[in-house]
Amino acid sequence: MDITRSAFLAGALATALTGLATGAAAADKPAREKCFGISLAGHNDCAAGPGTSCAGTSKVDYQGNAWKLVPAGTCTTVASKSSPTGHGQLAAYTAAKQR
Repeated sequence: MDITRSAFLAGALATALTGLATGAAAADKPAREKCFGISLAGHNDCAAGPGTSCAGTSKVDYQGNAWKLVPAGTCTTVASKSSPTGHGQLAAYTAAKQR
């Protein structure tokens, strides 16, 4: 086997192993869900309705159409001062009068 072929095979093996390691790391991340109405002004994770673009653009605390990523299954246990239920919501909503 010549040196060029050996180098090619070594590179291919390294690439394959890197791909496997990256896939395993992604599988280790816990499931997350969007939780509306729990972020503070300027601390949302992405889009917060008309006039905003993405992260950090919410205008008020507990904005009903601004969301944060939280561990799956925990959203509805997080307190929200604008939510009709008093907790985070899994979908955007029109904020109730703040308590």
